[in-house]
Amino acid sequence: MVSVNRSDVLHNNHAWIGSAGAASHDLRSDTMTTPTASMLAAVQNCSLLDDVWMEDTTTVDLESHCATLTGKEAGLFVLSGTMGNQLGLRTLLTQPPHGVLCDHRSHIVKYEAGGVSFLTGALVKAVVPKNGVYLTLEDVKSNAYLDDDVHTCPTRVISLENTLNGMIMPLEEVRRISAFAREHGIKMHCDGARLWEVSASGAGSLVDFAACFDTVTLCFSKGLGAPIGSILVGSKEAIKHARWVRKSIGGGLRQPGVITAAARVAVDETFGKGPNGEGGLLRNTHTLAQEVAKMWTDLGGKLICPVHTNMIWVDLDDAQCPPAIFEELGKNVGLKLFGNRLVLHYQIYENRDSVVPKLAEVFRAVFENKGRGDGTVPEKGDGEGSMYRSQK
Repeated sequence: MVSVNRSDVLHNNHAWIGSAGAASHDLRSDTMTTPTASMLAAVQNCSLLDDVWMEDTTTVDLESHCATLTGKEAGLFVLSGTMGNQLGLRTLLTQPPHGVLCDHRSHIVKYEAGGVSFLTGALVKAVVPKNGVYLTLEDVKSNAYLDDDVHTCPTRVISLENTLNGMIMPLEEVRRISAFAREHGIKMHCDGARLWEVSASGAGSLVDFAACFDTVTLCFSKGLGAPIGSILVGSKEAIKHARWVRKSIGGGLRQPGVITAAARVAVDETFGKGPNGEGGLLRNTHTLAQEVAKMWTDLGGKLICPVHTNMIWVDLDDAQCPPAIFEELGKNVGLKLFGNRLVLHYQIYENRDSVVPKLAEVFRAVFENKGRGDGTVPEKGDGEGSMYRSQK
């Protein structure tokens, strides 16, 4: 038998080093954040019991804590934001015919492999917001099916995403839509993968936003930096049903403490101790995003979306810079970029003294070369675009 010194393993492990790790110069997504030493320490001290039997104390503690942070009765740990959204919608949609109304750019429409349709049988009504930023009550009223005419598919759930492409849907607008939904017996779901960012920005607490919805998902493995997982919160009845559906699609876990322990540290250290992100690290990232956006616009660049939180969408078409060239410029200075979306996270902020000058170098190269070619950007392939599809 080979003897392994536990201390040597821990000291030689280079994966749990947070902002000193692989995410330090990676702006492709906040999913690139890497776990920290404190998360590893929590894993070493977690419970290793069965969550299908609801006995794992580390997991139960995380679920209870997140329910309290959002003002909901109960929580359910899930492996991904997609799973959380699908469980939430499946729980709220009970008897066809039924439809889901959402923004046309929503993750549940574009990036969840058609899960809403094959798990619920629901018709999705994807709406283009007239203001170009977020859905309003007027958008909802114009597109919801409220009658019982035999020809229509009635709207049973309104699903809102916050943030969407880094943009915040204001609390007052969410409240308006929620009041309308309740008036008409329509359920509300929030894809709040980055709702942490919304609350950290000062736009409203987790409790304020969650009060407008029947179910809410929040992600641990994006800006918070945990390696795996999301949470679905709602009423005890809703979460009981969602747990049943989770089991049916293979989401029941035996000893999940090894991942929920890290998630709890991520909530406490990265988001903060209270529903407004008290003492957390996210707001610094928003400030840095504004500075990076200004670097781009000061050079004459345009933005596709307003910068509300941690994302900057630069207009590469206007800059006459193909995405592949932009990514190559980043690679040349040691940055990982992907298309026209720059996603900042707290580990980028902690390496800002290195990252920002490199970004400035990339931006300058883009505009120094603008107009030197034929002034065109290669045509995109057939079909609707996706930020995950290769643009090379």
